[in-house]
Amino acid sequence: APPPKPPPQKAPAAKVGGGERLDRRVPMSRMRKRIAERLKDSQNTAAMLTTYNEIDMTSIMETRDLYKEEFMKKHGVKLGFMSMFVSASCKALQEIPTVNAVIDGDDIVYRDYVDVSVAVSSPTGLVVPVIRDVQNMNFADIEKSINAYGEKAGAGQLAIEDMAGGTFTVSNGGVFGSMMSTPIVNQPQSAILGMHATMKRPYVVNGEIKIRPIMYVALSYDHRIIDGREAVTFLKSIKSKVEDPRRLVLDI
Repeated sequence: APPPKPPPQKAPAAKVGGGERLDRRVPMSRMRKRIAERLKDSQNTAAMLTTYNEIDMTSIMETRDLYKEEFMKKHGVKLGFMSMFVSASCKALQEIPTVNAVIDGDDIVYRDYVDVSVAVSSPTGLVVPVIRDVQNMNFADIEKSINAYGEKAGAGQLAIEDMAGGTFTVSNGGVFGSMMSTPIVNQPQSAILGMHATMKRPYVVNGEIKIRPIMYVALSYDHRIIDGREAVTFLKSIKSKVEDPRRLVLDI
């Protein structure tokens, strides 16, 4: 019998500039696997659609600049944009309850409370702790909750209970410089608001072109339960409240 052929030799790693091109394989963390599963489940389940709008941030930036030191002195936390967007979202959810509802089998479940999931970056990935009963909170309460969750996320101390539930999500890709994105609905919720970076752009004000700080916002929603009219009206409501923060105080 002919002698057996020697096993094929492994090709040496290619060298580029004197160094080897290597692949590293590491197991996915439990958190990353769970995030991947939930995002893919959302795409497979929801009839997802996204609508966009733009917000003139002039008034909200002036409001923050005017009161940020006094706010910090009284409440011990910084006054940011997130609390205003969360508060505006809460008001809009109460105006259009379908966006705050969820499909359960053959039923639609409407909630008379607002629990907002806020996307927070952590060492193990993006997490979404829940601020509960936002309808009963003011700006200071919201900022304190976001700050506390941010500290827990940075320390890797968020519990499963902190991220359970939620009726709506607010995600701010603007902190990383994102100008526009299409956020994925956080199942079993029905909608998610995506905030983005504020950039100076030409903007028509009273028939004149002005340079204004503009933020693009996106609302991704489950078209099975939310019609386009409701989604657009909801996003326009947030726009009107953020562009004129007095509406948040007067509840209009």
